[in-house]
Amino acid sequence: MKILKSIIFTNENSMKAGLIMTENEEKTTMPTFGYELIRDHVLASILGKHEEDILYWSGKELARKFQMFSMDEAISFFKEAGWGDLRLVKLEKDEAFYELTGDAELLNMQQRCFKLEAGFLAQQQQKLGGFLTECYEEKALKKNQILFHVKWDLKEAI
Repeated sequence: MKILKSIIFTNENSMKAGLIMTENEEKTTMPTFGYELIRDHVLASILGKHEEDILYWSGKELARKFQMFSMDEAISFFKEAGWGDLRLVKLEKDEAFYELTGDAELLNMQQRCFKLEAGFLAQQQQKLGGFLTECYEEKALKKNQILFHVKWDLKEAI
């Protein structure tokens, strides 16, 4: 049984994260330890005090490369990328509120910065809505969730 060493793309905008496909189309879950090493230790060491800023802009860059046709697609993207379970909580004319949940150990909420995800959401909304958009995240550790506040300026068309 030969294992393919590339990531399998289902289409241009999404991928099956954490899966290796074999010739017989069997799915094998990859360990998350490697992801955790890079995300929580290597990046923090390399980026230092600029980690949050760089991850935010990196999230925006990812959103440019994996453009969505609607914000609903971001929910499945988060799941496929292994970022957790994203849910739209509230949508208003100039803002949206999302909730990110998942396995506490995998999300590592105590230590992890969620600026990558915030930048991704901000850029997706900006591209789809056409207005300057920012996203702020807030950790709700007791509820085991991250809250994202996506806000766009209706006076600043892009």
